[in-house]
Amino acid sequence: MNRSAYFFLALGLALALGPAALGAAGPASRKSEVLWSERVQPLFDVHCVKCHGLIERKSGLELDTPEAIAKGGNDGAVVVPGDPGRSRLYLYLAADSDPHMPPKKQLGSADLEAVRDWIANLSTNEAADRLSDLDPSPRSFGSVTEAIDTLVGEAWVRRGLKPAPALDDRAWARRVYLDLAGRLPTPSELNTFLQDTAVNRREVMVELLLSSDAYAVRMRELWDGLLMGRVKRDAHEDRRRQNGWWTFLEDAFRSNRPWNDVVHAMLAGRAQDPADKNKGASWFLYERRNDHQAIAEAVAPVVYGTRIDCAQCHDHPLAREIKQAHYWGLVAAYNRSKNVEGGAEVGESAIGGFVNFTNLKKESQPAVVALLSGITIEEKRPADGEKEEDSDDKYVDPKAAIRVPKFSRREAFAEAATRDNPLLARAFVNRMWSVLLGRGLVHPADEMTARHTPSHPELLTWLSRDFADHGYDVRRLIRGLVLSRLYSLGFGDAPPDSFAAALERPLSAEQLARSWRVVAGLSPEDETFRRAVTAKFPDIVPRENAANVQQAQFLAYSPALASLLRPEPGGTVARLAQVTDASVRAREAFATVLGREPDREEAGRMESFLEAQSERPADGIRDGLWALMTSAEFLTMP
Repeated sequence: MNRSAYFFLALGLALALGPAALGAAGPASRKSEVLWSERVQPLFDVHCVKCHGLIERKSGLELDTPEAIAKGGNDGAVVVPGDPGRSRLYLYLAADSDPHMPPKKQLGSADLEAVRDWIANLSTNEAADRLSDLDPSPRSFGSVTEAIDTLVGEAWVRRGLKPAPALDDRAWARRVYLDLAGRLPTPSELNTFLQDTAVNRREVMVELLLSSDAYAVRMRELWDGLLMGRVKRDAHEDRRRQNGWWTFLEDAFRSNRPWNDVVHAMLAGRAQDPADKNKGASWFLYERRNDHQAIAEAVAPVVYGTRIDCAQCHDHPLAREIKQAHYWGLVAAYNRSKNVEGGAEVGESAIGGFVNFTNLKKESQPAVVALLSGITIEEKRPADGEKEEDSDDKYVDPKAAIRVPKFSRREAFAEAATRDNPLLARAFVNRMWSVLLGRGLVHPADEMTARHTPSHPELLTWLSRDFADHGYDVRRLIRGLVLSRLYSLGFGDAPPDSFAAALERPLSAEQLARSWRVVAGLSPEDETFRRAVTAKFPDIVPRENAANVQQAQFLAYSPALASLLRPEPGGTVARLAQVTDASVRAREAFATVLGREPDREEAGRMESFLEAQSERPADGIRDGLWALMTSAEFLTMP
């Protein structure tokens, strides 16, 4: 897609997604956007949209978007931009108002103030202001890293924010190893990096990691969880491995296969022969066992960047760009498909699958393959009463064991979703940003709708376009992210959406399992131990970092964890047991587990603990290491 075409498509999407998707126009406009997204919109969602939204429009008034509010209702305008005192939307919220909104409930003073401030900061010509700020010739940058550092840095200046201090090389290496290799570096790997005097040693390390098998496995584990969800039993995990799904994903990341090709293979779900690089991709469909709605709900976040579950029975009640037709259009793309018994292939009929869906008004509409990007897959429907006949001439090879229709709905959908769909690139960019930085440019990462506007609109647009323009190059994107300034920042008190400080990120079960083994002085890989940990820490990218009782019990006393800390030759416990000075032991324990020196209080407490166990030094070292290995500091990203 050329730059001009991309601009007009981006402009159309921005208009469809609402004004905040176009970026900030000025101080007042920016403040109104923040007030709307952080205070007013959530308030209206709870108290107003049920009666004044897309499903029910009492008095002809919709309160789900600024544009809808600007249109007013049956009795005219409800908001006068810049003047809350003449805005009925605000006046009707007062305790003594008649009529009073919301009925039978009085909003608190803080909520009233938020609505008042929002109206006061509305521009009289806000949409035009934003359009004038949309640059038809987006800025050029030499690399992903340059774009990130420039645009995020400019945002810090605008907001008067000072970024947190950067990590030192030791902590940065631990972070990038965890993200790209799924574990902490071994002592020898860390020392090799720290002793390298080259000015580009970080770039060298990143290239080394991106070309490693550990990276392919890490990305497979991540995307297996994001695409398929965590398995509930070992047998489910075994089936994913045995049917080639894991190999398909690992090979894709190992060869840096373009992401749109990877997604196309999953959506089409076909492999021509056992040696085909797409073998195993069909498991994405097969595991959902002919549940076409489950397939549709799994596909949407991948190709659109948002879930569409709420549009099953009616147009999405909050995200007006998502229609009920989009939900059933995705279902229609797959309702001719059926699992083939005795394998992992998914067949497809050349006929049938013409269904209607009914909205809340009992109106029936035909389900056609309509994408959120605006593309519709055209297909002739049989006339009422007309019976379709299946025949060999409708298939590419009628004698094939698994016949492929000459016109395949799911193939046509796969093409449309991966070849000319800018939402695909935006979805991947936002998801990888959220994985590596703790929060998406759009947050939550799987709700990229008008309800959740980008924190850095120009950056998201630039990164998405760059990702597509460079052939959906996953390594290029990840390389640019982890070499950026903001990736290397330490923790601080900056607003989360500013990325001026690192955000807390819990380690996944796989990262924990391998890292625990590394600090214990063992090889990272052990399948039995990995499964024991994943059973207790199932979330890949949790929305909230909240431990449960099972996890607490595992961390407090787990035979599997205890087995790592036996005083066996070559292990960390045995190594530290050879150190006679308790203060040296304490420093070594902190350096090994947490990658840093203890402060004075930490050192004193650890030394006292180890000295108290002087008659049984191995037990003391084991317990001291255990405490550090299960600390909140170790369980989260450095």
